[in-house]
Amino acid sequence: MESTAVDQSIWNKIFKGELEVNRFGLIAVLLLIVGCLGGVTVGLGAIESTVQLTLVVVPTMTALTLLLAVAPMKYIMTASAIAIDLLILLINFI
Repeated sequence: MESTAVDQSIWNKIFKGELEVNRFGLIAVLLLIVGCLGGVTVGLGAIESTVQLTLVVVPTMTALTLLLAVAPMKYIMTASAIAIDLLILLINFI
């Protein structure tokens, strides 16, 4: 008797299991969002602090590396979470 594991990650709940089906469209969107937001965050103030620069560069480069390595989409989506970039962008504006 075979049992199939159902992936219950948050990304499959949001996209209803169609992450791999829409892979190339999502990659194009994530490449644009992650690359541009990381660059804007660094350009608008994170360049002045080593800690902020590290907090922006590590997740951005991880997401871009996973895109290049053709990793599973759930890993790419998790690495592409942009909360850190947005938080640092807001800190530099205040």
